[in-house]
Amino acid sequence: MKDKYPDVMDLKKVGTYPALAGSGGGYVWDEVLEYRVWCHPENGAVDEFEGDDYYYSFETYADAEQFAHATNGAESPLALILQREYIEEAEPGEYRHVKEERITEWPVEFIQRPRRTPTTIPNFLAPDDPENRMAILRGSASP
Repeated sequence: MKDKYPDVMDLKKVGTYPALAGSGGGYVWDEVLEYRVWCHPENGAVDEFEGDDYYYSFETYADAEQFAHATNGAESPLALILQREYIEEAEPGEYRHVKEERITEWPVEFIQRPRRTPTTIPNFLAPDDPENRMAILRGSASP
């Protein structure tokens, strides 16, 4: 059965990415690096690191989800994603195309949007198409 979320970019690298990553933002994604489940001792997870939160990395969303449901004190899975380019919104409604890589954690629902293509960000930022910006990112509209 095919997972409902994308495969990770490189199975061999799962579990090797830094724990600290940005969170959310950017509106577009390029690759899924791994799926993560954060565990919180204060919420009933086994205390493995003197009270500090910790996570487990997974190759598939399905494995991460199964672990999260079976583990006390675990959050729902997150996706660690690579953004090769992204959209910055420093002020509400003010968007900027950033052409640099970053790694960030996202709620997995966000990666149900189509991957970024060469035209996704230019179409989103087109001055003549402000009404359907979010539909462009969801893959449900064209400029």
